[in-house]
Formats: sequence, structure tokens, C-alpha cells
Amino acid sequence: MIDTPTRRAILGVGAFAAGSLLTIDAGLAQAPLPATPACHDGDEATLRQTEGPFFKPSSPERTELLEEGMAGQPIELIGFVLSRACKPYAGALLDFWQADDNGRYDNSGFRLRGHQFCDAEGRYRLRSILPGVYTGRTRHIHVKVQPRGGRVLTTQLYFPGEPQNRSDGLFRSELLMRTARNAGGLAGRFDFVLD
Repeated sequence: MIDTPTRRAILGVGAFAAGSLLTIDAGLAQAPLPATPACHDGDEATLRQTEGPFFKPSSPERTELLEEGMAGQPIELIGFVLSRACKPYAGALLDFWQADDNGRYDNSGFRLRGHQFCDAEGRYRLRSILPGVYTGRTRHIHVKVQPRGGRVLTTQLYFPGEPQNRSDGLFRSELLMRTARNAGGLAGRFDFVLD
């Protein structure tokens, strides 16, 4: 059981508390994923980054961006939305969008786009595919995070070990997810710290 939703905790990706809104498919990953940099009272907030040219408002509410027949390696991303004092933001809004496995965005519909709300303990869960690379960019997932009545954080999440990380001018190591592979899937962890 997760005692406190701090970024200090080490979570087993397949071991969220029973009955949690965020159960993880045991087939994706079993390796423990440490929290993204440890949260200590007064830590710096998660870095802001540009939303880029492909954001679309009014995405559908959903935690599953995977669709029938969609090409690409499955990924399950989990984490918390926390204050700088490491307190969870219940009901925070997260809006995700990304490229498909060929590096293309759906600009006419809402494929690989969706928003969701954290549970009462500030947890979120997203199932999608590994985004493709495209000219000038490494693999990344865009996200907007907003606590109830609070300011929007717009940022991008990156994957460790990607060769294009070195050449992408927007890449920041502070925005790297923790990842683990198992049975053809990828599990990721990133905790957002908001001002």
C-alpha cells in the first residue's frame, strides 16, 4: 500500500494499492520504478515548456489513448500531481497529446489526445503508445496540468536513452520519465510538482 504520495516513495509498477483507481496491467512491467526526482518541501516546480503547434482544446475525457488496431509499442504512464510541499492535488486536470508511432499528430480529430482528472490521492494513469520521432524532435509526450482553480503547467515528458535527446533543442533531462520494460510493453513514471 502507498503510505504517502510523495516522490520519495519507490513504487512497484504492478503494485498500486488494491482497489485503487490506478491498477496497472501486470503484463506491462513488474520492475520497480522510483519516483521522479525526490520531492522535498519547497522543491522547484516541474519545468514549463512550449505547447508546440499541435495542441487542440476540448479533447475527450479518457485514460486510454490506445485504439483498436493502432500501431506502436504500448506504454502505461503513472504518477502523482503534487504541490511544492509534496501534498497531492486531488482532481487535478491532465491533458495529454502526442504523435503516433510515425511521428505524426492527428490535427483533424482526437487520436492520441485526451484529458483526465487525478484521483483523491493525486494519482493519474495513462495508457498510450510510444510516440514516434520526427525532424528535429526526440520522443516526447505533451501535457497540460492544472489543479482545481490553479494555474496551468504546460510541459513535455521525455524518454531516457533516446539518441535524439542530444540533438533536440527543447529536451531537458529534468523532464525525463522513469521507465521499465517487460513483455513487450513499457511502463513509465512521472510526478508533476506545481507552484
